[in-house]
Amino acid sequence: MSRASVYLDYNATAPMRPEAREALLSALESPANPSSVHAAGRAARDLVERARAEVGALVGVPAGSVTFVSGGTEANALAIESAKIAGVQRIIISAIEHDAVTETAKASGLPLEVMPVDSLGIVDLDWLAQALEKPGKTLVCLMLANNETGVIQPVDKASALVRAAEGLLHVDAVQAAGKIAVDFSALGADTLALSAHKLGGPQGVGALVAGTRATVSRRQHGGGQERGRRAGTENVAGIASFGAAARVARDSLASMAEQAHWRDALAQRLKAQGAVVLGEGADRLPQTLCFAGEGFGSEVQVMNMDLAGVMVSAGSACSSGKVKASRVVEAMGRSDLAPFALRVSGGWASTEDDWNKCGDAWLAAWKRIGARRREVA
Repeated sequence: MSRASVYLDYNATAPMRPEAREALLSALESPANPSSVHAAGRAARDLVERARAEVGALVGVPAGSVTFVSGGTEANALAIESAKIAGVQRIIISAIEHDAVTETAKASGLPLEVMPVDSLGIVDLDWLAQALEKPGKTLVCLMLANNETGVIQPVDKASALVRAAEGLLHVDAVQAAGKIAVDFSALGADTLALSAHKLGGPQGVGALVAGTRATVSRRQHGGGQERGRRAGTENVAGIASFGAAARVARDSLASMAEQAHWRDALAQRLKAQGAVVLGEGADRLPQTLCFAGEGFGSEVQVMNMDLAGVMVSAGSACSSGKVKASRVVEAMGRSDLAPFALRVSGGWASTEDDWNKCGDAWLAAWKRIGARRREVA
C-alpha cells in the first residue's frame, strides 16, 4: 500500500498490527505440530493455548470456551449447524445478517423467518417476541454490529426474549470485536463468532465462542483437535497472531472510540452537500460511516475514490468483488438509496487526516457528478 494512499476499508480487512505480524513470523520460525508430545510440539501447543486465553479475554470468557476455526464464516456455520444437531426446529435471522449467516441458515433446511429492522437498522424486538411464541425450539441469529452501517443491535434485550422462550441465540460479533467492548455473558449469547483479520490479525483464522447452554458438534472429522470440536492440525502461526491482535485490540478500545469524532465531522461535511447518512441516530461502531449520494452509483463512487487514492467499500466486501445494491439499506426501508450506499471504515492505524482526505475526495467526485448532470439538463 502506497504511503500516499488512504485505506478506510477496515470492515473488509484491517491491516495487520505490528504485534500480530511479529507473533506470526515468530511462530513460523519454529514450526511444529501442537499435537506432538516432544518439546517442539509442546512449544507449539503453548502458543495455541496462550492465544486461546487472549481471544477469550477479548470477549470475557475462559479459554476453554474458544474453538479456533478458519474464520468468521466457518464460526457462523459451526454455530448454526451445531444448533440444528442439538435439536432446534426453526431459525430466525435478522434482515441485516451477513451472508455467512443468511446462506447457512437457508442451507440448513429448517424453517426460516426473517426479523425486520426499522429505519435506523435496529431489529424489531416486538416482532421477535411474537415470533418466539410459536411452537418449536428456535435458534435466533443476531449480529452485534452491522458490517455496512455499524449500527449496534440490542442483543442483550433479544437474549432475554430468546431465553424466556427456551431458545438459543447466536451472535455474529465479527465486526464489533476490537472496536467496542464485547462481553459474552452480558450479551446473553449462547455462541459468538469472531474473525482475526477484522481486528488486525491474519486472514484465515477465527473463533467460535460457546457458552454452557450450547453444544458444539464438529463438522469435519478426523483427529481430536480443538477438544474434538474441529478436526485438523491447528493453524499455529495464524492462531498465535490472532491472540496477539486480540490482546492489543482489547487494550486499544479507548483510542478506537475517538474515531467517532472524525466520523461525525465527515458526516456533517457530506450532509451539507446533500448526502444521507444511514443509521444516524442509532448507536454505531465508532469508526464506521455509511452514507449515500442519490444518483451517484456505489460502484462509480468506489472507482472515483480509488482513483483519488482513497480505498473504501460499497456494502459487504465478501462477495467476490461484486458491487450491488445494499440489501441492508433496503431492509431499512431505503430502497431508493440502496444502489448509492458507500461504507467508510477506519481502524487501528487510521488518522484524522485520512478521514479528511476521504471527505475531500468524495466531495470532489460529487461535484463532478453534479456538473455533468447540469450539462445534460
